[in-house]
Amino acid sequence: MSEISLVHGGAQPIPENGSVVRASDLYGNSLASGGDYLSLLKPRVMSLVVFTGYVGMAMAPGTLHPFLAFVALLCIAVGAGASGALNMWFDADIDARMTRTAQRPIPSGHVSGDEALALGVVLSVGSVTVMALAINWLAAGLLAFTIVFYAVVYTMWLKRWTSQNIVIGGAAGALPPVIGWAAVSNGLSVEPWVLFLIIFMWTPPHFWALALNKTEDYRRVGVPMLPVVAGAGSTRVQILLYSVLMVASSALPVYLGFSGMIYGLAALILGFGFLFVAVDLWRVGDGEQAKGKAIRVFVYSIFYLFALFAALPIDHWIGA
Repeated sequence: MSEISLVHGGAQPIPENGSVVRASDLYGNSLASGGDYLSLLKPRVMSLVVFTGYVGMAMAPGTLHPFLAFVALLCIAVGAGASGALNMWFDADIDARMTRTAQRPIPSGHVSGDEALALGVVLSVGSVTVMALAINWLAAGLLAFTIVFYAVVYTMWLKRWTSQNIVIGGAAGALPPVIGWAAVSNGLSVEPWVLFLIIFMWTPPHFWALALNKTEDYRRVGVPMLPVVAGAGSTRVQILLYSVLMVASSALPVYLGFSGMIYGLAALILGFGFLFVAVDLWRVGDGEQAKGKAIRVFVYSIFYLFALFAALPIDHWIGA
């Protein structure tokens, strides 16, 4: 067994007669563990989604019973996990050829593509149904839209078609605070869309900083990420541009009056830090030093969003 067929649904071993054999056919369930199925749900991404969804709930007018609030957050988490599983199912062919993703459960042979697809579909339907029945139909509709947008529009279309995939696809990752707001208030106003805008502007510099270090991976599999299409220099300029727009967007909660001085001070300090690392990356040339500075932007961007969104409910509670 010397070949690997990159058929849709993961890397599949090919026996001598050329017929495709799935990992589950060869190994049954012996290689799959709870950790493998958890990895399909992208738990690190899920944690950020749940946190921003919680902030939307905390900032929304009205109240929600603590148990129902937990159910709403669980639905957001499960919906995010379902999106991750569907993404890994569809992208298994390119995941198997990228160093960053080759050890994911499907290309590593621990979980079959059919299992990942089934898990994603079941969790998608379940999370939206529970949200509709236990919380409200608006939050459920937004959750369904988010799953479809990420799994279908971004994963199946934008990612392999345009270098603006992250910009447009970032809408899916920016919707959790809107869903959280709708879960509590059963309505929408300008405030949750401001939170959406901050995350939407945050996504390109966050992901492009990582992509700068994985350019050859994306080039190898034919995914038109911005560093592949436009080059590293243009990508660094775009990171700086979106960083400026993001920091400007972060001032809107204070300007519109639904946050106060505590959040405003946090936004100012955190925004200065983000611009510092973005400018530092923009000024450097190509090479290993640039890769190190890109990783610094990526790591700081995660801290930035958690800290900025943590300041929102803290300011809200102290102000109240």
